[in-house]
Amino acid sequence: MKKNIIVTGGSGFIGSALIRNLISYTEHNVLNIDKLTYAANPASLADIEDSSRYSFLKKDIVDSGLAEIFKKFNPDIIMNLAAESHVDNSIAKPEEFIKTNIFGTYNLLQLSMAFSKEKENFLFHHISTDEVFGDLLHPDEVEDISKLPLFSETSSYNPSSPYSASKASSDHLVRAWQRTYGLNTIVTNCSNNYGPHQHPEKLIPLIITNAIKGNDLPVYGNGSQIRDWLYVEDHAAALINVVINGDIGQTYNIGGNNEKRNIEVVNTICSQLDIILPKKSPYSNQIKYVDDRPGHDRRYAIDNTKIKNRLNWSPTETFDTGILKTVKWYINNNYT
Repeated sequence: MKKNIIVTGGSGFIGSALIRNLISYTEHNVLNIDKLTYAANPASLADIEDSSRYSFLKKDIVDSGLAEIFKKFNPDIIMNLAAESHVDNSIAKPEEFIKTNIFGTYNLLQLSMAFSKEKENFLFHHISTDEVFGDLLHPDEVEDISKLPLFSETSSYNPSSPYSASKASSDHLVRAWQRTYGLNTIVTNCSNNYGPHQHPEKLIPLIITNAIKGNDLPVYGNGSQIRDWLYVEDHAAALINVVINGDIGQTYNIGGNNEKRNIEVVNTICSQLDIILPKKSPYSNQIKYVDDRPGHDRRYAIDNTKIKNRLNWSPTETFDTGILKTVKWYINNNYT
């Protein structure tokens, strides 16, 4: 059945991938609500912006005026991706993260209550991060990281940064509205996303663009921090699967099964550029180790067994295939 879906933060990296997939592969109507901060990229929606099933509204999710917009669009599903998300920025200016990630989520939950009373199958889907779980400790020297523990849906919350603390708070609000008020909610927590259209403040596009431009490739500490990498198109497919097939009140972890140390990621990108866009010296010569981030978590890693078994979702991209697509996209889109 065709649904009316509001995607908040739909001009951001993950949100735009989600909307492209919704318009291209489903029959749903989509309203994108985004305040267009520096990290937004409206051009990432150029391929679908003329669709009769897509509309856009420039608005902050903390704005009380959204009530009238909700009434007019009459949503069946809210998919909340609007968030401040860069950890370094949260350390420097945490107030914006508190405002958007906590108060913005609260505002959307309150607005959703009216629709939950009128529509039995109304759904509020909150998209979150594995960073809410904090630091998965690991020994300094590990040969086989696949044998280390993973985050599950029942892992305790232990956020380390203002960003992850604000996201943890919003997760708790969503679950409280489900239990206290009976609002139909689902929460998903994802691992690190990468792919085309990502803002260059993030590790992978930063390394690609700096390498091409001949700039330093900054690596925090010794680069031993471990992350699980999820190709953004795989994440978008998982999110659509969740709103169609997921069970109310459940949490699903979405991971890419690709644990890599940061220095491995950087060296992989350098090696690919050496082949695709060769120059006189290896790109790895541009690597520069810098002071580590305060409170930097050493390892995140997602156990996606639940979504695999219950919703039959698995990532289709390996890190090698996904990073190659990503490097080629940045090369082909005027980053040279």
